[in-house]
Amino acid sequence: MFLLLSNEKLTGLVARQLNSFFGIDDKETKEITDCISGALKKVEYCFSFVKNKYYWKENTISFSPFQTDQYAIFLYYLSNILSVERNNKLLADKVYYLNKALHSADLYHEVSLPAIFTMGHPLGSVIGRARFSNFFYFSQNCTVGNNHGIYPTFDEHVMLLAGATIIGKSHIGKNCLISANTYIKDQDVPANSLVFGSSPNLNIKNKDDEYFWENSKFFPTASSRPLKAS
Repeated sequence: MFLLLSNEKLTGLVARQLNSFFGIDDKETKEITDCISGALKKVEYCFSFVKNKYYWKENTISFSPFQTDQYAIFLYYLSNILSVERNNKLLADKVYYLNKALHSADLYHEVSLPAIFTMGHPLGSVIGRARFSNFFYFSQNCTVGNNHGIYPTFDEHVMLLAGATIIGKSHIGKNCLISANTYIKDQDVPANSLVFGSSPNLNIKNKDDEYFWENSKFFPTASSRPLKAS
């Protein structure tokens, strides 16, 4: 993977940003250093499926902390590693807070986002503790949340366009495109659906697989990627 900044420089950038916002000590800086490589491995695998040309440099996966969508994904993975693998909730909170402050997106470190996901200028989006599957995409002002403590379930390859909201006991099937400003509450959506409108009066149109992969943000198979991740 092509890195605009080395691990050392990336660690320094994250540490300086955290220190500017919240203050961190040498022990926390060391913890960040220990987790950077793990977060980058998750980034490399995730990005290897993303079609976006800005995620590639001469047929090689590319990561830049100055491409804001990429950096938001990286900071989510970093905070998740600190929270789930290292059980350092305070430092995970700081990284989560930094991500929220920089990108105006709420990606809490205990939310289990999938190994393959991406976003497009996600300002104003709140992604809650749903059950997610790979090839998940969301844009700005999207909400995934609970209704009476029950969260949605997403099968593979679901895309949320700007302003889409899915809350409560909702099951979104494989290959679904949730149109801009669609509101889904306690309602299931079958696979291969283009959805618009508001619950309980959703408009659901069946589409074939080809429609979704043509409009997808991801490569459909490993063989269709420009180059496999190392």
